[in-house]
Amino acid sequence: MDLEERSSLRRVAGLSTELTDVTEVEYRQLRLERVVLVGVWTEGSSEQANASLAELARLAETAGSQVLDGLVQRRTNPDPSTFIGAGKVSELDSAVRAAGADTVICDGELSPGQLRQLEEKLKVKVIDRTALILDIFAQHARSRDGKAQVELAQLSYLLPRLRGWGEALSRQVGGRAANGVGIGGRGPGETKIELDRRRIRTRMSKLRREIGAMRRVRETQRGNRRRYEVPSVAIVGYTNAGKSSLLNALTDAGVLVQDSLFATLDPTTRKAETPDGRHYTLTDTVGFVRHLPHQLVEAFRSTLEEAAEADLLVHVVDASDAFPDEQISAVRQVLVEIGEQQGGTMPRELLVVNKTDAAGDLALARLRGALAGEAVFVSARRGDGITKLRDRIAELLPHPEYEVDLLLPYTEGGLVARVHDEGEVLSEEHTPEGTRLHARVSPELGTAVSAFVTAGTRSVAGSGKSRP
Repeated sequence: MDLEERSSLRRVAGLSTELTDVTEVEYRQLRLERVVLVGVWTEGSSEQANASLAELARLAETAGSQVLDGLVQRRTNPDPSTFIGAGKVSELDSAVRAAGADTVICDGELSPGQLRQLEEKLKVKVIDRTALILDIFAQHARSRDGKAQVELAQLSYLLPRLRGWGEALSRQVGGRAANGVGIGGRGPGETKIELDRRRIRTRMSKLRREIGAMRRVRETQRGNRRRYEVPSVAIVGYTNAGKSSLLNALTDAGVLVQDSLFATLDPTTRKAETPDGRHYTLTDTVGFVRHLPHQLVEAFRSTLEEAAEADLLVHVVDASDAFPDEQISAVRQVLVEIGEQQGGTMPRELLVVNKTDAAGDLALARLRGALAGEAVFVSARRGDGITKLRDRIAELLPHPEYEVDLLLPYTEGGLVARVHDEGEVLSEEHTPEGTRLHARVSPELGTAVSAFVTAGTRSVAGSGKSRP
């Protein structure tokens, strides 16, 4: 249903009769934007630079634009004035005119000065990678929490990049200082851009309060899970690595699956069960990407806390990607930043290499050699390796703290069911006196069944959260 809704309104290229001599970006009609990509190659190989630009093209297409051309400039560092250098700007202008493009997307974060210089020289709209990712997030956010977090990130990005147009509501004084305007020439005392900045700051403050209230709700939910000793698993990984597909394969969640970047943003939590009968929660988190905008990490901090508070991280890697090692590094870099913000370390990590059906034999052999004994190889689409993944998750999840022997009368069927749901049953026997259980239970459940314990309670070594 989400996929149908997303495809219900789309733009068709080539049907517009709009004049082509439109240069003022602010007054253009909504249409399928025709874009030219430009990147600066400062480090790494040419293949890595081309892969970064190809990823930018996929981001642009996800945002609803048509990619016409792509240019890469080799430089030691981006030019502080025009990003690619003054000489290359004229070449880029020629490419834009030849392709008939109306937008230029730069593969990096532009400063306000770079943005203004490029727009003045190219006479078309110029945006950077950060603005592009924020636009995709704004399109795909569905929940109230997600929309608030995206709006906060967009306003944080926009605030230092505001520009005034004309002299509307400019500050003025009388007499000579006003060039002879005299009485009647005094303005309202605040420029239009200052009013806009004040409104943005006020809106940002309101959004932070709303996000803080939503954060308290999530903390309450996590507190209930901790109280009932329900382990939690968070699925993290690069965007389009197959996290939602893996969630569907493990829990039949039925969440949206689409072959595009950042197809799903709102976290989804489902109940799952290990092969030995223990229950745990599985949460699909927002995908990461190279050079993830700092504004997004800051705004989505409350959502990303699900990863920091989990008992286990399932790190999904796309086996069909040309540079899976860089995907792993990009995700771990964001995880380290989240851990530092939380003031602690991240949970134990389980690498899951997905899309083995789409990867070549050579790529899989290289990954198996590089991640020997560390990763589980699966195909969420075909179901390969899912059983092994369930077993591996069961091994790494924390076990209940106490091991008990119980004799529960048949009149206490509710307690038997609760031990099965919340504890870990090691053995079960039905006798004339009642049900004999040898199980591992949490402290709270141990208190509930303490009247039926037939042997001493033993603490299980190595229980609790698994931390590196």
